[in-house]
Amino acid sequence: MSHRGKTALIIGAGDYIGSAIARRFAREGYIVHAGRRNGEKLQPLAEEIALEGGICRAKTLDARQEQGIADFFAEAEAEAPIEVVVFNIGGNVYYPILETTERVFRKVWELSCYSGFLAGREAARYMLPREQGSIFFTGATASVRGSNGYSAFAAAKHGLRGHAQAMARELGPKNIHVAHLIIDAAVDTTWVRERIRGAKGDDAVNNLPPDGLMNPDSIASTYWYLHTQPRDAWTFELDVRPYIEKW
Repeated sequence: MSHRGKTALIIGAGDYIGSAIARRFAREGYIVHAGRRNGEKLQPLAEEIALEGGICRAKTLDARQEQGIADFFAEAEAEAPIEVVVFNIGGNVYYPILETTERVFRKVWELSCYSGFLAGREAARYMLPREQGSIFFTGATASVRGSNGYSAFAAAKHGLRGHAQAMARELGPKNIHVAHLIIDAAVDTTWVRERIRGAKGDDAVNNLPPDGLMNPDSIASTYWYLHTQPRDAWTFELDVRPYIEKW
């Protein structure tokens, strides 16, 4: 299947999930526009994709800025029609309630919820006239339940989920697939392994069960699966976790 001549936008193209999604869609022929706050960190990803014969435009993007989002979309659309938008910004921080300042709460909300609104609305501007496209929002366990010390993150992710639900109800009949993904597990990253080591010691890291942490490439395949679903069986919400995860 070739998708040359279409673009996929990854907002929050971090080193793991976001980059894996970018690689997957580039391999399927999409021109990928990847954005994060420090765009220079995306250069190795762009070069890796180019070596595989794909195209990735690495951009510095503050998704909390309305004009920045508008410009990011406009540049992508000028190259080829926007068909896929993935909002993948996190903001997962631990603060007990009495340590959650107004600044912390507002910043987490801006990152995990407000910027998702800006991205979703801008995607709709381009997709509605064509009545075609996919808009996917990355959620977390905090999207459906709050946990001790995560009031700011849970409030923001609950808001993002509600935003995604409203968009799905409005845009689905217009042939635009909106979905929300709950990532309910630790992703296999150096940072996660170091956290496990710090909390439980070297043995815990050395004896992790096979496939006990989520491979970013496996998550990226889930996004591709959603994008290629037939429209008579669209999924709105999909939760993803390893076989050993307790839930």
